[in-house]
Amino acid sequence: MSIKNRLVAVCCMVCFTITLFAQPKGNSPYSRLGLGDLVSPLSAAQLSMGGLTAAYHDAYHSNIANPASYGYLRSTSFQIGLNARYGNISTSENEELGVWNGNISYMYLGFPMRNPLNEVLDKIDHDLFWSMGISLTPYSQVGYDIATQNSIENIDTVSYSYQGEGGTYKLLWGNSVRYKRLSAGINMGYLFGKIINNRSIDFLSIDAAYQDILEDEIRVNGFVWNAGVQYDYVFKKPNEKGEMVPTGTMINVGLYGNSSTKFKTNSSQFYRRYNPTYSSFSSAAVDTILNVPSVSGEGILPSEIGIGISFKKAYHYMIGIDYKAAGWSKYENSAKPENLLNAYKVSIGGEYIPDFDSYNSYLKKIRYRAGAFFGTDPRGGGGDLNEQLTDMGITFGFGLPIILKQQASFVNIAFEIGKFGTDASTLTENYFKTTVGFTLNNNQWFYKRKFN
Repeated sequence: MSIKNRLVAVCCMVCFTITLFAQPKGNSPYSRLGLGDLVSPLSAAQLSMGGLTAAYHDAYHSNIANPASYGYLRSTSFQIGLNARYGNISTSENEELGVWNGNISYMYLGFPMRNPLNEVLDKIDHDLFWSMGISLTPYSQVGYDIATQNSIENIDTVSYSYQGEGGTYKLLWGNSVRYKRLSAGINMGYLFGKIINNRSIDFLSIDAAYQDILEDEIRVNGFVWNAGVQYDYVFKKPNEKGEMVPTGTMINVGLYGNSSTKFKTNSSQFYRRYNPTYSSFSSAAVDTILNVPSVSGEGILPSEIGIGISFKKAYHYMIGIDYKAAGWSKYENSAKPENLLNAYKVSIGGEYIPDFDSYNSYLKKIRYRAGAFFGTDPRGGGGDLNEQLTDMGITFGFGLPIILKQQASFVNIAFEIGKFGTDASTLTENYFKTTVGFTLNNNQWFYKRKFN
């Protein structure tokens, strides 16, 4: 495939993915708060290991959470992930609701700017590598549909309805430079999206009563970035000639983060009363309460930092631990002011490959992964939320290698079983999530062909 055709295919995929991202996201009541439910940008491979990020890198997979990882790519890697999630929401009044939802989780494209095959053919061992990555992922999702009733003495029973949809997304362009075993990288990109929150108030028994319909819409956009470093300490031992050679065992350490960043908002409000006795929204049926078509505002996204360490035996096993913190107490949004709390997440996980080069047993070539995580959510600690919300769970999954034209590609499957909320919160959710990721690798990009 020519470079022109590759670029056309990538552009078509981006447009197609944005369309799919915009589909409904199910029913998540807490997504009314903040910018909605924060979405992990991690690949299926990382999710199956509890969400390892800081020190994780792989020759075949991108890790956009820490852009330093691009420097370790050895072939062009295109990744796309899809998820399906079932949540069982329980209320403090012992009511339960089961909700299914699913969507595309991420789309990455990463590639080294120098083809490693050229080094082999030219018999040149370069110490300096430059790699690049492009990604499109959801940042937050809003989707809820809630109805409550309240009896007002000597008046009527009032029905309150709350509905929301939309979300925000990140389009990132990243670069990484690796010198020997030290890699540093930076992602720069654009945050954009739209969130719609609707409320309605309806008197159930009063004849010809008007229904209040309140619509709030917020558009978000702004510049975002994050940077990171990774370092591998490789254990060595003397060979027969007394030379120190790598054993394949190493310790990986990583650090990434970003400062607080500003974003802009453009909000509108359209509040009206509607009389359902009329057959349509005619002028006689609608009484406009408030109509504000465009209000410019701004906000602040929090600073974040993540640190991690892992112990690895190349192509055999890896185990690691991560810690991430975000200063959501500094969050601001003039279009929808709210007080959020600082949040953190601890992850532990790893993978095991029985025999990477096995020729007679496919099961030995599979990457078996498992992990666990615990973290807090920025929402909570005020109003109806007596305690800060927590998210905890266990994960496991598989990396299934597929050889296409003598190049390794993968189907990665991640399973997550978790609990969101606290026993003291109004709503708690037990959930099960499956993410399927497809990784297509190609080592022919930037390949320098020679003719004799």
